Amino acid sequence: MADPLLSVQDLTVRFRTRAGTITAVDKVSFDLAEGETLAILGETGSGKSVTAQALMGLVPRPAGQIAGGRILYKGRDLLALPRSETRKLNGTDLAMVFQDPLSSLNPVFRVGTQIGELFRRRQGLSRAEARRKAIELMDRVGIPAADRRVDDYPHQFSGGMRQRVMIAMAIALKPRVLIADEPTTALDVTVQAQVMALLAELKAEHGMAMILISHDLGVVAGVADRVQLMYAGRVMETGDLREVYERTGHPYTQGLMASIPELNGPRERLTPIKGSPPDLTRLPSGCPFRPRCRYATDVCAAERPELLPLPDRPASHRAACHHSKEVVTDVVTG
Repeated sequence: MADPLLSVQDLTVRFRTRAGTITAVDKVSFDLAEGETLAILGETGSGKSVTAQALMGLVPRPAGQIAGGRILYKGRDLLALPRSETRKLNGTDLAMVFQDPLSSLNPVFRVGTQIGELFRRRQGLSRAEARRKAIELMDRVGIPAADRRVDDYPHQFSGGMRQRVMIAMAIALKPRVLIADEPTTALDVTVQAQVMALLAELKAEHGMAMILISHDLGVVAGVADRVQLMYAGRVMETGDLREVYERTGHPYTQGLMASIPELNGPRERLTPIKGSPPDLTRLPSGCPFRPRCRYATDVCAAERPELLPLPDRPASHRAACHHSKEVVTDVVTG
């Protein structure tokens, strides 16, 4: 098999807080192949966005620290490179669509200026050339009347259109890896579908690999090739999307799946996961999901489960659960 384009190995990120040091990302590993889409899923506070920030070198310092692991891009460890080198890769090799476009865009500059600045700084284009490129990109991501709207300010765009501006900026320099952090947050269902369809089109058009960060399993279902479920900074389950969705091997994934509404079935009350995500300064012993898990037994309190292949499943489908065989059986028979 070819070497992965991006390989994250035992990535650990910690933050110093007044309540103590917390581990926001705890030995997370995954590979991303050329042209592949990986969805990283989980509730708020599970470590999804911090993982994305670490990939882009955006972990806030001095409170935040990458405490261990490697991030290999084309075989080079990004964590071992000088900051000047990683800056050169941002935008051209790795780019990110942030979850809140209104706060990510500068309110005092026109959107065309902000998009065009990438071409002026990285490619040395003139103002006129950069403006033309900005209009082309705005048109490509589906912003109507791009030649007129290029001179508008961020607040003059709707939430969906601001997200399209962010996507235009992210793809401007044709990166090899695009990270989309909650790209459909606060958008209505119709606009969510449009944004996801646009990302899929751009991925195919430019041959990019993509990492989708989301809390919504339904949003990524038609786009992702593989999924990785995170909880309390740890990977709970990973595998091909269809395998994980149809033969769930972890109670956490099972709970998230049960909370997705059925569009074609009868209207029923959703089944939420009982309890709340843990306080990272006071994690329970053993499995962090144990206090919310209906399968929990004494072994779950005594031992932290390892991420292991599920019985009778492809080797790529793994779960960190002492009772994964029971979970899979319940999903299949239920």
